[in-house]
Amino acid sequence: MDPAWYLRRLSRMGPAEIAGRVTDVVRKRQWRELPAQSTPLPRRRFAAVLDDDVLKAVGDEAVTRLVATADRLLDGHGEYFGVERHDLVAPEWSRDPKTGLGAPSDVYSFDIDYRSEDTVGDIKQIWEPSRHQHLTVLAAAFALTGEVRYARRVAEHLRSWWSANPPMRGVHWVSGIELGIRLLSWVWVRRLLDGWPGARDLFEDNPVALRQIWYHQRWLEDFPSRGSSANNHVIAEAAGQLAAASAFAWFPESPGWRADALRSLDEHLRANTFDSGLNRELATEYHGLVLELGLAAALEANAAGAHVPDSTWLVLRRMCDALASIVDVKLHPPRQGDADDGFGLILDGPDVGRWASLLATGDALFGRRDWWPEVSEKDVRTPLLAALGPVPQPTSARPARHPAHHADAGMTILRSRGETGEIWCRCDAGPHGFLSIAAHAHADALSVEVRHDGVEILADPGTYCYHGEPRWRSYFRSTLGHNTLELDGADQSASGGPFLWVRHAHSTVLDVHTPDSGPSRWSAEHDGYRPAIHRRSVTLDGGVLTILDEVDGSEGRWGRLAFHLGPAVDVSLDGHTASLKWTQGRAAVLELPPELAWTAHRGQEDPPLGWYSAGFGRREPATTLVGSGGAGAVTTRLRFAR
Repeated sequence: MDPAWYLRRLSRMGPAEIAGRVTDVVRKRQWRELPAQSTPLPRRRFAAVLDDDVLKAVGDEAVTRLVATADRLLDGHGEYFGVERHDLVAPEWSRDPKTGLGAPSDVYSFDIDYRSEDTVGDIKQIWEPSRHQHLTVLAAAFALTGEVRYARRVAEHLRSWWSANPPMRGVHWVSGIELGIRLLSWVWVRRLLDGWPGARDLFEDNPVALRQIWYHQRWLEDFPSRGSSANNHVIAEAAGQLAAASAFAWFPESPGWRADALRSLDEHLRANTFDSGLNRELATEYHGLVLELGLAAALEANAAGAHVPDSTWLVLRRMCDALASIVDVKLHPPRQGDADDGFGLILDGPDVGRWASLLATGDALFGRRDWWPEVSEKDVRTPLLAALGPVPQPTSARPARHPAHHADAGMTILRSRGETGEIWCRCDAGPHGFLSIAAHAHADALSVEVRHDGVEILADPGTYCYHGEPRWRSYFRSTLGHNTLELDGADQSASGGPFLWVRHAHSTVLDVHTPDSGPSRWSAEHDGYRPAIHRRSVTLDGGVLTILDEVDGSEGRWGRLAFHLGPAVDVSLDGHTASLKWTQGRAAVLELPPELAWTAHRGQEDPPLGWYSAGFGRREPATTLVGSGGAGAVTTRLRFAR
């Protein structure tokens, strides 16, 4: 980062955070000489094991899918962020396969510029396998089949990683979220390998393992995420610390670490979550990550006999209810804000639906509401997590009917079910991200997403990348990169870096009407182009969606209104009418405002326009329609064919 970035970043911090970061600088210097490890307790055992009945209860289809994934991993094959790996028999833990670069492995960790792709390559490609979530898959395959080849590969990889990454050497000791998730993976690896004779020699009786676990926990104690960075990262840090201190209670410090982590998890879950249950980052993938981490950590403490605060369970239950309320008919939630495909705990293959699995776990732990969608797919993770229960049931009320409007998060879901199928529309008028830097926000105020029976018609294009490709990072976060209105070629909110916003648009919901039947409507405005105000009204009446865009104070302002079509949609543009077709002969007509001049863009690179990112590191061409002209009042109608 250039010096100007550091000044902008400093401007978003308060006095307490600045003081804490000064303390971190001092500690980082002290850690050049590692703090002395305490002597592990003499009687070490792993108590929270799974009964055979729990393992036998996992469905055959779920086991079959898991084993197929585990066998690919055994053969050395995997995929991370769109990059196929064929070297996973004996991976190089600090090598980026995308660029071919190897990050320094024998350098003091805090001296490495891990954000520099010229120095380390793509850090996400290096970090992800070292979360060891492929090892939880292999360990689960052993637990469910008894085949020792899976256990042996897990042991080989752990010993290899521990040898290649001693404390504070290399890039794997830089980021707390990585250490936290890695600890959670190790807890589950130990649990799932319990029936293997070598499990104790790999963990409890292994000085190298004990050293790694202790230093991971001591690191998390000394270098917590602070202030404007206390988002999903601090949840991962607290979750990993709590899980390890509960399951690996093998050190004199374990009771203190567990107590501190319980307090931190409770505090930050509440701080990171709206009362409605939606995550405050307003980045849906992080709602999933935080929910996975919170459930896994709280259940671990519960299994160890610790008292988990009722407020923790209440937040987790609210998050499950909120997730159930926003998914479409295919159980897919909105695509909002950043997404980096991060998981808290993986015990299934990649073809298992993440959101269906989370809803199934929420049902198993808290019970589903009558309005929840049905989940038919069975997974491995749900019964294994639920075995660490039962959990206390908070006494506060839950939504009696399907919530459509989450006022605190500014998210409204309009739905219509009829002859044309389910039409699902997300309307966005929430805060611009979380905390002062809004790290994972996009400049997407008043944007909409529209789906028909789960097929994306007007799509949120996604995220694609974080580091290394600033042009693409800027595009996928931009106002033009969303289904909303841009004025004078500028974003509604001002970016100060890839995870930093220095000016935030403020949105206000003006009207919401979401009856059980009949037309529904939503209206909101934002001040990101002040003194001009952008106001948008959306009405869904049967198979017709109407969008009215108005700009107060628009004199002399030039606007661009963008509509991004999903990757499955074929588009034919004729003047201001776009004919849309997608799978199984479905069709719709997009009647665009005739006051604007309309152009179609697909796979344009300079500047980027007309792209869709299905997941981190992946992008594909998709059609974007852009209407240009003087800002004023314009109406768009999307009519679905019967």
